[in-house]
Amino acid sequence: MAFFSTYPVVSIRNETTDTVLATRARLAQDFWSRLKGLIGAKDLADGEGLVIMPCHSIHTMFMAFPIDVLYVDAEHRVVDIDIGLQPWKLSLPRRRSRYVIELPAGTVVNTGTAVGDRLSLEQHNGLEP
Repeated sequence: MAFFSTYPVVSIRNETTDTVLATRARLAQDFWSRLKGLIGAKDLADGEGLVIMPCHSIHTMFMAFPIDVLYVDAEHRVVDIDIGLQPWKLSLPRRRSRYVIELPAGTVVNTGTAVGDRLSLEQHNGLEP
């Protein structure tokens, strides 16, 4: 994800299942970074992700690969999940969602992440963990 090199980096942990969802997730918090999202990325490697704040709905227009999507509320609880959302799709708005986490397809199943799980985000000093 070289084109994300100026975004802050966080790691994401599922506190409920005690599993790591991402070690290098970029934060998209301004208008342009949220608008661009993963457009132009060739893929997401294991351990990578994108956190879009604030956000309650996404699209996968112009994307080249499917993603897993977590919709997370203000208390960092997963309120909904899209597994393997394909390119050129729109997600329905999740009103309770305050931010969205986009992960490589298969991450949700591989980590046992479910609605109701509590997540934690830890920002790294500097841009890379």
